[in-house]
Amino acid sequence: MVFSSTTFLFIFLPAVLILYYLIPEKHCRNALLILVSLVFYAYGEPSVVVLMVISILANYVFGLMMAGKKHIRIMGLVFSVIWNLELLCMYKYAGFFTETINHLPFVTLPIPEVKLPIGISFFTFQAMSYVIDVYRGDIQIQKNPFKLLLYITLFPQLIAGPIVKYKDIENQLSERPIDFEQTAQGIRRFIIGVAKKLIIADTVAVMADSAFAMENEKLICSCAWLGAVCYTLQIYFDFSGYSDMALGLGKMFGFTFKENFNYPYCSGSVTEFWRRWHISLSTWFKEYLYIPLGGNRKGKGRTIINKWIVFFLTGLWHGASWTFVIWGLLNGAFLTLESLIPKDRFKRNFFIDILKHIYCMGAVVLCFVVFRAHDMTQALSFWKAMFGFSPAEMAQREISFSLMTMQLNPLFLLTLGMAVIFTFPVKPWIESKLQTAGQKTQKTFDVLAYMGSMALFGICLLYLSSGAYSPFIYLNF
Repeated sequence: MVFSSTTFLFIFLPAVLILYYLIPEKHCRNALLILVSLVFYAYGEPSVVVLMVISILANYVFGLMMAGKKHIRIMGLVFSVIWNLELLCMYKYAGFFTETINHLPFVTLPIPEVKLPIGISFFTFQAMSYVIDVYRGDIQIQKNPFKLLLYITLFPQLIAGPIVKYKDIENQLSERPIDFEQTAQGIRRFIIGVAKKLIIADTVAVMADSAFAMENEKLICSCAWLGAVCYTLQIYFDFSGYSDMALGLGKMFGFTFKENFNYPYCSGSVTEFWRRWHISLSTWFKEYLYIPLGGNRKGKGRTIINKWIVFFLTGLWHGASWTFVIWGLLNGAFLTLESLIPKDRFKRNFFIDILKHIYCMGAVVLCFVVFRAHDMTQALSFWKAMFGFSPAEMAQREISFSLMTMQLNPLFLLTLGMAVIFTFPVKPWIESKLQTAGQKTQKTFDVLAYMGSMALFGICLLYLSSGAYSPFIYLNF
């Protein structure tokens, strides 16, 4: 576990911000961020923080090798890829691979019990991207190991992303003037992220957890759909909420991270969905795997194979389970089908756009059932119930329906409605309207927005005091 919410909000973060703003020297501010980031990670993973530091130093050495001759540079790249993937395999996939091999006849290997370090998928991908970009010549070799240490350990995005590429914040590691207006914007963005998590994600999670906790033979159509939709909303507001918090915290300390979500549930295809969902992961796989494999430059057949490879690994990246792998392959299948349909097949109009959106969200919801399920047996039972093939007897149906309706209280229904509304670009729409308004109107809105943020923070504290807070979903990845 990392810091509790109250400890982080009322002790850790205020203390770090005050110290950060009081320190005049930029090098000392960097040292402070490194120290508190290591403390932040060590609080939850004291035995693994040394491993993370060793890994960073190893990648620092691999980066220095890029100053050598061609064969030394290639060796450094190969060593970096092997080191980072071996680290992932050892801590994240050793048990999964062993269990899979044990299904073979006459094979009974002992299953290793290795604790999964929080955020290992994120910081290993960041380390790999640094070395690869140095090899390509996209960035200069970082000869100061402390700057590389700061880049990877920076606590706002350390444990659950987004995946920040070194080239995106290279200059910010050296020069970040304190900007109080940006700090205020960061606080507001952070509060929005907290509200997404506590008010929306954790509320709809109750229904999702109830549905997925039902015995397969008792699940009915309405429960299955409501549970699947609620989980689809939960994972979006949970993960985008964490990303908002990371971006807000980054702004407080002078860093600007790229957006990780762009209203993915407004998409009209699964292809578009993946351009808007977890953008940092999508672009990472595109830059460092899909394009090096040939991308779409080597014919349609090779393009399809490349997409399947990418989505197989995207699923595996999320977790050591076949449900994640199949989730990735299902998304790859939808992208493959969409690539086979000519883009100008249908003329754009409102009716067609609505149908495309319904198709996209149906596909996304069905895929997230697999993502959430304990195993494929549960996922298949969920799908069967969703399409009216539930084996539940009439008495069981009545019990399941009663359990579902008991949770449909006014607070849940209000939150569900808010969740649906805020999956649409309400904020950009308001901002576009304000651009055409007068300067006085914009200033008034800014004041009201900050006052609203403070009120929203107060509501979040009430939710925290209820003790219903649950860990972020992506802490497991």
